[in-house]
Amino acid sequence: MALSSFFEAVDQNKVEKVVISSDGKELLMLDVDGNRNSVRILPGESTSILEKLRTKKISFAVEPPRAEGSNNPFFGFANLVGGLVNFLFPLFLINLLLNAARGGGMGGPGGMGGGSPFDVGKSKSKLEMEPNTGVTFQDVAGCDEAKLELVEVVDFLKNPGKFTKVGAKSPRGVLLEGPPGTGKTLLARAIAGEAGVPFTSASGSEFVEMFVGVGASRVRDLFKKAKENSPCIIFIDEIDAIGRQRAGASGGGMGGGGNDEREQTLNQILTEMDGFEGNSGVIVVAATNRGDVLDNALLRPGRFDRRVPVGLPDKDGRVEILKVHTRGKPLADGVNLDTIAARTTGFSGASLQNLMNEAAIYAARAEKEVITFEEIDQAIDRITVGLTKRTGMSNEKRQKLVAYHEAGHAIMGVMTPEYDPVAKITILPRSNGAGGFTLFVPNEDRMDGGMYSLRYLKAQLAVALGGRVSEEIVFGEDEVTTGASGDLQQVRSIARRMVTQWGFAGEDLGMTAWESADGSGPFGRTAASEEKEAAIDVAVSKLCDEAYETTMKTLTEHRAIMDELVNRLLEKETVDGFELADLVQEMTGKPAPAYAAIPVAVQESLKAQRAMEGKAVDA
Repeated sequence: MALSSFFEAVDQNKVEKVVISSDGKELLMLDVDGNRNSVRILPGESTSILEKLRTKKISFAVEPPRAEGSNNPFFGFANLVGGLVNFLFPLFLINLLLNAARGGGMGGPGGMGGGSPFDVGKSKSKLEMEPNTGVTFQDVAGCDEAKLELVEVVDFLKNPGKFTKVGAKSPRGVLLEGPPGTGKTLLARAIAGEAGVPFTSASGSEFVEMFVGVGASRVRDLFKKAKENSPCIIFIDEIDAIGRQRAGASGGGMGGGGNDEREQTLNQILTEMDGFEGNSGVIVVAATNRGDVLDNALLRPGRFDRRVPVGLPDKDGRVEILKVHTRGKPLADGVNLDTIAARTTGFSGASLQNLMNEAAIYAARAEKEVITFEEIDQAIDRITVGLTKRTGMSNEKRQKLVAYHEAGHAIMGVMTPEYDPVAKITILPRSNGAGGFTLFVPNEDRMDGGMYSLRYLKAQLAVALGGRVSEEIVFGEDEVTTGASGDLQQVRSIARRMVTQWGFAGEDLGMTAWESADGSGPFGRTAASEEKEAAIDVAVSKLCDEAYETTMKTLTEHRAIMDELVNRLLEKETVDGFELADLVQEMTGKPAPAYAAIPVAVQESLKAQRAMEGKAVDA
């Protein structure tokens, strides 16, 4: 680092610690972010630098003089133990030498070296006495149940008397588990910002080393620092790196290093959290998306007293998350967050943040000053199905084929009672290989409950076959393409699970599950016998044939609607679900069956919203 840059960092209070070389020609600086920089100084200037450091109250140290003929203080130590080298593990010696070399000869008494071989068992985590993460519980949305659990933990730390007077004890540990991107680490940062007590964070991988015992030593050092500053919060991210279930036999690995090191680290965490001495005043918050692989001893009460699921947000949760991520982003009039939340079923908090960022990028690319629904729609499509491709769009035969394929899916969806409403049909190809797609909006209650009726599952089979059957009706059996390969795989998967897992096979197979959720049988095989496997195949084929007949009948009866939809797709490339519902109403004189269950007031509200969004796009 240049000397002028060093002085700027000192003036801006970005320097945490300084070590000056014994000859006064060089110094090593550690900034507040943990970065190290060496700075060459002029002879005699060290005095003025010391005065400036004293004024700014920055801790500093002077490196002790080195012995002649030695550029690294560790070499002297190596000479003393040279006679014992043959008894040491060679890789261990190489590791120590490399660590010492990284220190660059500046590993003075200020703890700046970091490469000393004696620091290998020290925790790399930094303890923040007054954490300032910039995140509070107001910045976390979409996971109210998890927030409530953690607000209580913060309340334990701030007002312990409120709980002790009724005999309540603070939880020892809180485990956050859920899919990636749901806000587990964000919740931990919010705890640090709200609690006002010392806080330290670490990753599970920081404790895993090649040599047995290093990880356990770092765990001891981490908890020692935390106990000295109790009450204190320790956050361990991705704890499954060290908390996996222990093997029955001694682990293999590289010379005893693999599983043995991980298991010793886990054992040390178990002891520190709830061992003979206990960990009074220390609360451990951990996060993982693999809670099913953690060791039972780690999950028991007394260690992790609370397991807090942080799942994907529902529609209301997505609205609240969008409110957080639209702060500072100018939205056009008519852009409704409820509409965006309805289109983003299954999105995590991280996905919604990325969505709004992509929409802002699209708006900037179009040189707009506000974000309209058009940019948000493009961002949703990019995240779910990939970028739009314009290559190959000049081929009229290909366009017509894709249009009829997607129209078949859409007509089957809109003409099936109580099925998921159609949001969009497009024939624009995507970077994921799709020639076009039909987007359905899943029912939120049905998804959250995870319970699907036999009627709905049969409808899924029929809708999935819509593209293949429409090609057959329009172009003939000889002109059917391979575009429905993914649809046919989906049909087989759903039909087989209906038969083997959900008991929808009728009287032939009875009310029995012949397969588990992963596709294996109850005894580790596909079915109880060859006869039952043959019966399963017959039942699956029966469901698929029934779905094919239903699809063929429906699309043949409504061929006129399908042709008109294809004409509009060829003209505009994209048709939304409201326009399709209006088309069905216009040509049949009745509301689309899929929309019949939606109250009229809600339909009118959605149409009004669509009109507002259209005006915003036109503007």
